[in-house]
Amino acid sequence: MLGPGRYLLGVLEILWLGGFAWLGGGALRKWLLPRFEGAPAQLGSAVIALALLIWPAELLGSFGAFDPLPYLLLVALVGSLLWKFVPRPAERGKSPPYLLSRGRFPSLRRDGREWKAWVPPMLAALAAVIAVVHFAAGVKTRLSTGMTGFDSTWYHGPFAAGFFQSGDTWDLHFIAPQFLAWFYPANSEIFHAVGMLAWGRDILSPLLNLGWFVGCLVACWCIGRPYRVAPWSLALGAIALSVPALADQAGEARNDIVGIFFLLAGVAIALNGDRGIRTALVAGLAAGLAAGTKLNFLLPAAILVIGLAVVAAPGVRCRALGASALAVLAGGGYWYLRNFVHAGNPLPWIHHLGPIDLPAPEQALGGREAHSVFGYLTDGGAWSGWFLPGLHQGLWFVWPPLLLSAFAGLLLAALQSRGSFQTDTDRKEPRSVETLAIAGLVGLASALAWVVAPTSASGPDGIPRGFESGLRYLAPALVLGLTLLPTASSQALDRMLPSFVPLCDTKAGSTWRGWGFGGLLALVLVAVGVGYPVQRHYLADRYKAPTFTTPGLNAAFAWSRDVSDSRIATTSTRQYPLYGTDLSNHVQYLGIHRPHGGFEAPTTCRQYLQLLDEGNYDYVIATKDRLEPGKPAYPPLVRWLERGAAYPALRKPPTVIFKLRTKLRSSACRQG
Repeated sequence: MLGPGRYLLGVLEILWLGGFAWLGGGALRKWLLPRFEGAPAQLGSAVIALALLIWPAELLGSFGAFDPLPYLLLVALVGSLLWKFVPRPAERGKSPPYLLSRGRFPSLRRDGREWKAWVPPMLAALAAVIAVVHFAAGVKTRLSTGMTGFDSTWYHGPFAAGFFQSGDTWDLHFIAPQFLAWFYPANSEIFHAVGMLAWGRDILSPLLNLGWFVGCLVACWCIGRPYRVAPWSLALGAIALSVPALADQAGEARNDIVGIFFLLAGVAIALNGDRGIRTALVAGLAAGLAAGTKLNFLLPAAILVIGLAVVAAPGVRCRALGASALAVLAGGGYWYLRNFVHAGNPLPWIHHLGPIDLPAPEQALGGREAHSVFGYLTDGGAWSGWFLPGLHQGLWFVWPPLLLSAFAGLLLAALQSRGSFQTDTDRKEPRSVETLAIAGLVGLASALAWVVAPTSASGPDGIPRGFESGLRYLAPALVLGLTLLPTASSQALDRMLPSFVPLCDTKAGSTWRGWGFGGLLALVLVAVGVGYPVQRHYLADRYKAPTFTTPGLNAAFAWSRDVSDSRIATTSTRQYPLYGTDLSNHVQYLGIHRPHGGFEAPTTCRQYLQLLDEGNYDYVIATKDRLEPGKPAYPPLVRWLERGAAYPALRKPPTVIFKLRTKLRSSACRQG
């Protein structure tokens, strides 16, 4: 548990970082997107500010210097320089006529007509609040247990803790040899590491996805805003974000919700902007941040960037493509460049490009057998036994209308091609129909990425037990499709849905902005005050009595809570809880390094003992990931360590914790 002083110091560090990043992001957004107002302006500033938090971390981490002081100073320097030297737009430009005409609040009198303007926003706000409360309930659960999700404890948490401990983001952080996970992009883990730098604990990590969830809702609103259907887009987006397939994002370090936010933000910026280079630049940055978060966003990010170049104004298409491509590389290219340097291949999962052989680790992917939904499309047994029940569980029992509505939204948007622009008769300004078509294609590309993903139906041949879990790869298309449905429907029908004029974009908006700043300040003060007892509760209960894996590993995770500054070797795929409450334990999966960034588990006694002696470990967690009937309860390593005079500190199937006091006896391997 953190004392008041240490807690407040961490709060000040987070406010320092967020403040300077927002200062620089806001200045850059005003220059790049000067006509953005209201929610789209804040969304654009947020995307740039988040990039300004990632870039200094990557720069310092490339030299092993991602530490608190240099990071604080570099973020402050970059934010200050941008605020000082980025040109201020001489004139924002004339506001659209509708921003000048409706500068008063809707009347709430019974005989007034304008009260109806409140109905759509209020209904949308209600849907959003329900969605946030639903998501926050999952966060509350994790605040009492710690992050227990498989992916959080397998690679998200270890990556973040590795960045925090070593200050190094460039070297590969090797974990259990499954799916070459150490090559995964890690934008989202940077933010977890930032919280660890601030407090020396992971107290921010269970809360981060709640922030990303709220950001997704804002982006949904912004997608419908240019077409005056923002409430409907927000309400449908809130429904899509609340499906059970995304429930495992709450309170965890999973990054699907992070990628969804950046993808929605990129689409929203494109729809709210013009067809110029600067809009393509910021939208491309958001797309790159999505691709730098998770692999399945590579295809939709590419479609968005290419599409914006295609629909750009004549004469600037090549420049728009170049600018957005550079922005994509800035947003996510770091991790793929790292992969190229270490493996000779930015995507080491791909061994062949047509007849060309590509350098890549020569090893099995491990984990579940890789199968895609595409491979089972004509398999009736897979549909009846796995796909239909999985859709029912992952998307509620209303999954047929949900999927049909989302597909309709994407298809209707993609088919918008009645000329380059239409004019909104109320707003007297153009709206790009072709950009809406690109948004639809981005969603369809997201769905295609899910269909062909090798883990979308993972499991033994004919038993795609990973299908339900893999529905989170479909979630970006589902959210974007439902969010686009009101806009695409109104365009297809050539009429507007019941709409509204956002007050934040009127003359009365200055009053709302003033209240908004005061409300934000009050919210921060309340969060800081509530956060202190919450973090004490979280750290007191974090992995205190885990029940999410085997009895032996649960006991090992509880044991590690009070272990600090130790070197721990493990054979467990789940390893994050072993870092300890203060995240000071160095945890390493026992493995052998191979060419091109390969990493494989040892297979012989001598290999294991050599790795343990070379690693100078204090403890070894010898375990299996699961108990299997009819098979030995413990792995062979337990027998070898017992012969080598290692001291067993804890034993519970399928796990034994050994204390290494001296060099292991070489005779341990003589009897096999």
